[in-house]
Amino acid sequence: MSSTPRTARAPRTTPASAPPRPWCAIDFGTSNSAVAVPSPAEGTPPPGQPLSGDITLVPLEQGLVTMPTAVFFRSDDAPGLEPRPDVGRAAVQAYVDGLDGRLMRSMKSILGSSLAEAHTDIGGGRSLRYLDIVSGYLRELKRRTEQTLGQSVDQAVLGRPVSFVDDDPARDAQAQRALEAAARAVGFRTLHFQLEPMAAALDHESTLQAPQCVLVADIGGGTSDFTLVRLGPQLRQKLDRRDDVLAHHGVHIAGTDFDRRLSLATLMRCLGLGAHRPARPGELPREVPSGIYFELATWHLINTVYAPARLAEVRQMRTWYAQPEHHRRLMTVLTERLGHSLAACAEQGKIDAASQGLARLDMGLVESGLALDVSEAEAAQAIESDCEAIERAAAETARRAQVSPETVDAVYLTGGSTGLAPLARRIVAQFPRARAIRGDPFASVARGLGVHAQRLFA
Repeated sequence: MSSTPRTARAPRTTPASAPPRPWCAIDFGTSNSAVAVPSPAEGTPPPGQPLSGDITLVPLEQGLVTMPTAVFFRSDDAPGLEPRPDVGRAAVQAYVDGLDGRLMRSMKSILGSSLAEAHTDIGGGRSLRYLDIVSGYLRELKRRTEQTLGQSVDQAVLGRPVSFVDDDPARDAQAQRALEAAARAVGFRTLHFQLEPMAAALDHESTLQAPQCVLVADIGGGTSDFTLVRLGPQLRQKLDRRDDVLAHHGVHIAGTDFDRRLSLATLMRCLGLGAHRPARPGELPREVPSGIYFELATWHLINTVYAPARLAEVRQMRTWYAQPEHHRRLMTVLTERLGHSLAACAEQGKIDAASQGLARLDMGLVESGLALDVSEAEAAQAIESDCEAIERAAAETARRAQVSPETVDAVYLTGGSTGLAPLARRIVAQFPRARAIRGDPFASVARGLGVHAQRLFA
C-alpha cells in the first residue's frame, strides 16, 4: 500500500536576533529507537555541501546511540504511585535476571489496532492503556535528549513506516494519529512526520558526489519499506522532495515476523502445536487448538496468555493432548511466564542460523535437556513466504514508479533485518545494474530524520 505522511505547516521563521529553538528527530522503532539532534557546533553549511556533519545521535544509554524499544514494569513497585518502569537494555536485563514483573516490546505494533486504546495489566493490581505505555517510552527518549542538550525540546520530526497497517488507509491514518497523540502528551508541541525509508535516503544522499536513482530498502523489526527516489548533491538543499520521490511501497512484514515464523516451525512444535488429540473410534484425527501458540510466538501478544482465565482454559485442555509432555511443557511456559524467553530464543536462532549455518535453540528453562538444532536451510524455509512477500514489495515499488529495474543505480539497505544476507541478495538481484550499499542498520533512519529536521527548523 502506498502512503504519504501528513504534512505539517512549515515552521514560522525565527527572528534573526533569537537563537534557534532546539529540535530532535525520533526514530521510534519496533525493536530499537534512536534520536538525532543538532551538533553542538552546528552552523549553516555552504550551498551544496552535506548536512550530515551537523547532526549527532544522542547517547541514549551506556554511551550507545540506539536503545531497545522495551519497558519493564516491576511488580513490587509501590501501589498507588505512578509506575516508573525500567527502559531499554535495563528493561531487558531486568527480565533476564528473573525479576517479577512484565516486559513489553514491539509496542509500535499496537498502533492502528484496537489494542492502542485498551488497558493491560502491568502487575501489582495495576493497569495502563497501551498508548500511555508508548507515551511513557517517548517521554524517556525526550528526557534523555534534553539531558544531552541541556535544555528542553518541544519540536520534533518523527519517523513513520510507509504503512503502519497494510491495505487499510483508515487504520493507517489512525496509527499516525495515535503516535502523534502519544508524542504531544509528553510535551512535543510542533510535530512533523517523515517516511522512514525517505529519511534513510537523505542520510545516503549526504555522501553522494553524483546523481543516482536509488531504491531504499528499510527492513526493520515491524515493517519492510521501500522508496524509489532521485538523489544527488544538487538536491540536498531542497526542503520539499516530493518531486524526487518516484514511488513508496511497504508491507507490515519484517524481523519480528521472521522470529514468529521460526518459533512456530520449531519451538511451538515442542509445546504441542500441530499435535493431535487422542484418537476415538470412528473419528478423524483432530489437532489441538492452535491459537495459544500463535499468541505465544507474537511479541506484543505474549502477555495476553498469562491472564488467569486463559490459564484456567488451557489447564482444562490436558486430556486433549495425545502426548502428555506437550501439555506439561505448555503449562510450564504459561505458569513460569517464559513466553518472552522463547521469543528471544527464536530471535537469536534466526541470527545464528543465518550467520553460522546452524542454530541451537535451548529450551532448558521449559524442560531440562530440551533443545533443538535448526539448520540455515530449515530457518530459511520457515521464513520463505515472508521473504517472498518482501521481494514482491521491492519489485512493486519499481512498477509503481513506472521505471525499468535496469535504471536503478543503487539499492540502499538499512534496518536490522537487512543483516539476513539471503534476503538482501534477493532484493538486490531484481535490479541488475544496481550496486548494493549497506547503511548503518540501526542509525541511518535517525540521521536522515535529523537531516530533515534541520532543514525544517534550522
